[in-house]
Amino acid sequence: MALRVSDWLTVMRIDFFTLSPHLFTSPLESAIFQRAQDKGLANFRVNNIRDYTHDKHHITDDYPYGGGAGMVLKPEPIFEAVEAVLAGPVVPERQAIVLMTPQGRPFTQETAGRLARYDWLLFICGHYEGVDERVRTHLATEEISLGDYVLSGGELPALAVADAVIRLIPGVLGSAESTQEESHAAGLLEYPQYTRPPEYRGLTVPEVLLSGHHGEVAKWRRKESLRRTLIRRPELIETADLSAGDQRLINDLMAEGLVERDGLSQ
Repeated sequence: MALRVSDWLTVMRIDFFTLSPHLFTSPLESAIFQRAQDKGLANFRVNNIRDYTHDKHHITDDYPYGGGAGMVLKPEPIFEAVEAVLAGPVVPERQAIVLMTPQGRPFTQETAGRLARYDWLLFICGHYEGVDERVRTHLATEEISLGDYVLSGGELPALAVADAVIRLIPGVLGSAESTQEESHAAGLLEYPQYTRPPEYRGLTVPEVLLSGHHGEVAKWRRKESLRRTLIRRPELIETADLSAGDQRLINDLMAEGLVERDGLSQ
């Protein structure tokens, strides 16, 4: 789901709003994040929510109304932090204010592609028992979850989403084909990959990959992608964009018994 250059007109800006700014230091100074910044394709800013409190103790949380365990992030510092950074109204077609929460919609490659078309992403990282509901209903433009589990805060999920997004920006990766062939890019899991040596400890690379026959290699890869998806994530087949040729390959796989080759079917 790589973008075309025509989809990308400005440098993407990504802001993180957090109680733990130190968690972003190392990730944003390395790997894909640093590459995007060095190429002038994206820039990142980390905003400490505590800087927008108005008491000497910089309190950002309070007990929930109605009782219950844990603390809830207060609305005032979050609203004021985002508004100070935006310095203007939200423009829906250019900005997205994303609340990272276990209650959000599951993050997918399709979502990454959609977010990559914004000029500016603002991630609100929840903490404690969550955030005041008014942040969700009157500030965030969407809510995203990485899965059905709970983490201590939204910082790691926000970084994961940002990573998935910026790698889709043209020029960030060395090859445009990289994003097109990765797992989930086409709705299926990626085919098995091999490199040198052709034999290691008696384990060999499939002959077709050494043949130099590009058509047969492409067919093998597609078939193995379908095989792996059928075994590990069969629900993806129902929504994948499959051709008549794909359906024939699936029929062949069913006839073969879908034997898994890496032991994960056990």
